[in-house]
Amino acid sequence: MAYALLYHPMVLTDDIPAIPRNLQGRLARAIETRLATAPERYGEPLRGPFQRYRKLRVGDYRVVYRIVKQEVWVLAILHRKRVYELAHPRRTWRPSSQT
Repeated sequence: MAYALLYHPMVLTDDIPAIPRNLQGRLARAIETRLATAPERYGEPLRGPFQRYRKLRVGDYRVVYRIVKQEVWVLAILHRKRVYELAHPRRTWRPSSQT
């Protein structure tokens, strides 16, 4: 079963450009092979303010996402040291197809 991957606008404009090039490919492969096929199997559930979200660990980076029906909403792809601090304001985001 394939899932549609939907990205928060800041993932494309801020998060990905800040990631070293050699890790961008590794993250892209992990997202495409894991999150697009079985996101509930690979990610760990989060707690607290990110209760409905999950995280996929790829080296020192975290992909914070939410599974909604047949979609995976990627909220952030950030370094582990700052991921929750920077992703916190993004929690209210919903893709335009869901509004």
